[in-house]
Amino acid sequence: MAKQTGDSYDGSQIQVLEGLEPVRKRPGMYIGSTGYDGVHHLIKEIADNSIDEAIAGFATRVDITILEDGGITISDDGRGIPVDTHAKTGLSTLETVLTVLHAGGKFGGGGYKVSSGLHGVGSSVVNALSNKLVAEVVQKGQLHRIEFARGASLAPLKKIGKTDRPTGTTITFYPDDSIFKETVTFDYKWVVNYIRHQAYLTKGIRTSVVDKRTGERQSFYFEGGIQSYVKHLNIGKEVMSDAPFYVERQVDDSMVEIAVQYNDSYVETVKPFANNVLTPDGGTHLIGFRSALTRVINEYARKASLLKEKEENLSGDDIREGLTAIILVKLPDPQFEGQTKNKLGNPEVRRYVEQVMNEYFAYYLDENPDVAKKIVGKALLAARARKAARAARDNVLRKNALDGMGLPGKLWDCSSKSPSDSEIYIVEGNSAAGSAKEGRDSKTQAILPLRGKVLNTERARLDKMFANKEIVAMIQAFGVGIGDAFDINGLRYHKIVIMTDADVDGSHIATLLLTFFFRYMREVVEGGYVYLANPPLYSINKGQKKQYVYDEPALEKALAEIVTERKERGVAINPSEDMAKQAGVTISRFKGLGEMDADQLWETTMNPENRILTQLRIQDAEQADAVFTKLMGEEVSLRKAFIQTRAKDADLEELDI
Repeated sequence: MAKQTGDSYDGSQIQVLEGLEPVRKRPGMYIGSTGYDGVHHLIKEIADNSIDEAIAGFATRVDITILEDGGITISDDGRGIPVDTHAKTGLSTLETVLTVLHAGGKFGGGGYKVSSGLHGVGSSVVNALSNKLVAEVVQKGQLHRIEFARGASLAPLKKIGKTDRPTGTTITFYPDDSIFKETVTFDYKWVVNYIRHQAYLTKGIRTSVVDKRTGERQSFYFEGGIQSYVKHLNIGKEVMSDAPFYVERQVDDSMVEIAVQYNDSYVETVKPFANNVLTPDGGTHLIGFRSALTRVINEYARKASLLKEKEENLSGDDIREGLTAIILVKLPDPQFEGQTKNKLGNPEVRRYVEQVMNEYFAYYLDENPDVAKKIVGKALLAARARKAARAARDNVLRKNALDGMGLPGKLWDCSSKSPSDSEIYIVEGNSAAGSAKEGRDSKTQAILPLRGKVLNTERARLDKMFANKEIVAMIQAFGVGIGDAFDINGLRYHKIVIMTDADVDGSHIATLLLTFFFRYMREVVEGGYVYLANPPLYSINKGQKKQYVYDEPALEKALAEIVTERKERGVAINPSEDMAKQAGVTISRFKGLGEMDADQLWETTMNPENRILTQLRIQDAEQADAVFTKLMGEEVSLRKAFIQTRAKDADLEELDI
């Protein structure tokens, strides 16, 4: 490559951003995104400071109010951000915290022994990204107030006067719509979920959310803390003990708090937290927990002669089947990996958690032999099922090798070998699959027909799944494997489209398939690779012309537009006739995909230029888990209650996964 010359390059081209300018210039570096997630991250940055006050023992409540004018108020009864003059900035400490990056009480100055904030930039970042921010602090019964616009103070801190509240901090802010162009509207459900989790993790704190726009409100108080959280996660499942195992112990300068309760499901639900921050990628606290859990249960099984001398130890996967656990560690200097804090890196924490679990969970098993035998018994069944599943999988692989193919015989594959260009339609019924095969774009679209309703994988282990031809066909077709052989990098199609009839049976089949994806191929959903096709319900026919509509409201709107257009052309309309006659059209209702010929199916549901696909993502894993447990689990009463409360507005898209 030839070296370029001629352009001047000097200090004038180096941009220096002062104050909060870097935040406004590159907001994604500080809050991750400027979409929905970023807007709601602002709430977390402010509310986490209030939660830190509660963790430190200085606050008893945190209240959030969504305002009618688009703002949000977060208030606590903690010590109140200091209002005295800061020695380094010459400003009030409150203004310093809200305008200077890396200014706060979380850098070893003694303000907090434990906090969720690592970098201490939260309050100033929220201020920088808000059209307006108002901070009110009560110290010694005196109210102080300061207002900002896009990070700049409009006037110095002002003492307003006396108030009944002795101490506390209240922050009201309005996200800047020039930064958050996608939305600046707060989601009440998100706020409720966030503050409920914080109430679980900080036992004894009272929290509330009020939505002034709708009048909705909820309050939370959990005396049991993470014990209550575990019980909440196990709603709808049969548990092996009435009360969770619980321990809270100080180790050196850190606190370890753990709650464990087993249930009858085949999945593991473990949530690790560090200083109230969820670490979804785990870290040293999770490693320590898993190591100790496996060791303690194997030692108990040997001691109680539940494992024979020649039998191999139970694996961690076997032991964690049906496990629900919360691991909460509180430490003075958490080392998270990255600003998003997805993983805890403190090496000493592994030792702390192992020490607590080794001692106290061993006591628990010795003192609760009935529960211990149930846990070991479930793990032994899981081990046998795992071995059977491995044998079944190996048998499937051997059969494919002998047959000379690695894909299911009934798959009509596409010719493209590029996953990003390839999509697979999962179609129920031979008739619909035949039309889809004939009408598809064979270069990029594969068709996998399924017969009838697939296995309900909510109630099945892997060994049973490998005995089901439809499940095996999907595993083979997708290319990612399953269980300990799962690898998302093997995915052969970047669009997996569930295409079922627009009726109750079709919705049931779609839900069965979604259960399979959520329980056994969650990364495929999390990656945004799963879609629902939306076939039309009606065609409006006038001569040779057809217009397809996808639901009742769309049908009414289309007919009204046709009638209006006819009136404008001077056509006489009889208002006593039904809308179809007024519009001069006939209406056909599709009972299922099998009624469509290849051209119709392509035109309405498979043509990328016309089709409507709903992409599925996991917005709230806890809520999704609860919904699948209710809809697909053993407990009939929960399913009945779910259906009764949602019968009027039932819609597959409203499952919120």
